[in-house]
Amino acid sequence: MSRSVAGQLSPERRAADLRRLRAERFDVLIIGGGVTGAGAALDAASRGLKVALVEARDYAAGTSSRSSKLIHGGLRYLEQLEFHLVHEALTERGLLATRLAPHLVRPVPILVPLPAGSGVRDLPARLFRRSYYGAGVAAYDAFAGIFGGGRGMPLHRHLTREGARRIFPSLRPDTLAGAIRYYDGQVDDARLVVTLARTAASLGATVVTSTRAVGLIRQAREVTGVRVRDLEAPAGSEAEFEVRARVVVGATGVWSDDMSRMLNDVGLRPGIRVRASKGVHLVVPRSAITGEAGLILRTATSVLFVIPWGGHWIIGTTDTDWRLDRSHPAASARDIEYLLDQVNTVLDRPLTTADIEGVYAGLRPLLAGEADSTSKLSREHAVFEPMLGLLLVAGGKYTTYRVMASDVVDRAAHRLGVVRPSRTADLPLLGADGYASMWRDRADLARRHGLPVGVVEHLLERYGTLTRDLLALIDADPLQSSPLAGAPEYLAAEVTYATRAEGALHLEDVLTRRTRISFETAHRGLDSAEHTAELMGAVLGWDAATRAREVEHYRARVEAERQSQLMPDDATADAARLGAPDVRGFAADRGDGDPAELPSSSR
Repeated sequence: MSRSVAGQLSPERRAADLRRLRAERFDVLIIGGGVTGAGAALDAASRGLKVALVEARDYAAGTSSRSSKLIHGGLRYLEQLEFHLVHEALTERGLLATRLAPHLVRPVPILVPLPAGSGVRDLPARLFRRSYYGAGVAAYDAFAGIFGGGRGMPLHRHLTREGARRIFPSLRPDTLAGAIRYYDGQVDDARLVVTLARTAASLGATVVTSTRAVGLIRQAREVTGVRVRDLEAPAGSEAEFEVRARVVVGATGVWSDDMSRMLNDVGLRPGIRVRASKGVHLVVPRSAITGEAGLILRTATSVLFVIPWGGHWIIGTTDTDWRLDRSHPAASARDIEYLLDQVNTVLDRPLTTADIEGVYAGLRPLLAGEADSTSKLSREHAVFEPMLGLLLVAGGKYTTYRVMASDVVDRAAHRLGVVRPSRTADLPLLGADGYASMWRDRADLARRHGLPVGVVEHLLERYGTLTRDLLALIDADPLQSSPLAGAPEYLAAEVTYATRAEGALHLEDVLTRRTRISFETAHRGLDSAEHTAELMGAVLGWDAATRAREVEHYRARVEAERQSQLMPDDATADAARLGAPDVRGFAADRGDGDPAELPSSSR
């Protein structure tokens, strides 16, 4: 069986994996299907361990689909003298761009604008700023490795004012003395997570979404498993069941404190708290700003990115505490106004709310405490064991997910008595093997399948060599090559494939994460909803009532998000966003309890 077939997350595979969860005992059970949880599942499976992963909603449904879409080292860490962190992140960036996922991580040029001064008197200050920022970017390149193919990115370059405006004509000339261009990696964060999960599944891991951990199973003072609820189970079924495991790993991000609360009844305090910091991003059409590179701008409270994203720009981010609903963080009118004000300081044509196509908000998990003596801490993430058989990994950043996964699986392997180091630095993800040659031959591939070259390029940049699977769908049914209603840059085949092979169970899984239609279109996916429901329903066996209910749930979600973005502050925005029920409450609709009342321990 090929890796592609072995890693298919089909409806049949979900049913089989649910049976495995009920019947088998696992070496490692991971709670959380974000980038760290999926990365840990892959790491553990690649060491030959028997692995299961449960996720309450969908892969990357939380923080891991709501980032700035960058794989980067963090220029600001250089100012804070966090050299080890920068080197670690840039090493991971190089691995992803050259070996692990070159089909998903690619270079994106970014300008560091140098502010203009006031005539000759300001010349020393301008020279200092260019030298200061230039030294920082040079150090960034040095930490990534000046020579060798492993860096995966071109070197930086200094630009004059005219040179900067040739690359980015929308920069205001009166605010600009020049710029420095450097490169970082760009990624579709949600697609990387589902590819990690599929790669783990191809190695035998049991991975199941819509399964919420509702409690820990203990014998004396040792955790021996997790009680799980299948949120897709029909009324009258045994939706809750126990999953047995020798080690349980919590990789729940901003929900880590929920795991800690599960231990309250035995009087344990894990010692580390996770603080949620909200980051909001705006999406505007490419025509709203003229430029061929991104921007990084310093603000009073955060770093602002303006990043090209296909036919769009992503503008973000904010950095504010969030203490409200963590499942659906809401962007307020104040957040949107702040981002527009900041970016408009450097643009020759100010942006307004009329330019905005989409808005999304995510929560960063930031460590907010000290660990006990059994913890393994870094400035970025922590792995700790509050109770025998239970490991929690918290903090960290998207770029270094593989390091976090390796650290927590090292601890699990030690407890299991397994002496096998991590293999993931040398393990290409599904779609990576043979990608360079397939990209080189893309014109011939398009000709053989009767498709425009642009369509094949689009597929290769999203699926890598798994593009063959989608082309096989199209060859078997030419209607699968039809554009998706309301989003002609996507094909019908992508929706069918998301449902057959990528574990998509609901409309929002496809419109929000397998594709990014929910924030790339002004209609937020509403014009695509019915067509998508028809395509998904053909795979999942939805009747007309189920399709209509899926569309209605999605419409309610979009309306709630739009209302939240008109609210003046976090509290009112959160209240508006909570006006739409979670789609994974379908079991409650059928009279089978209310999943929303259960602990939100698995995201």
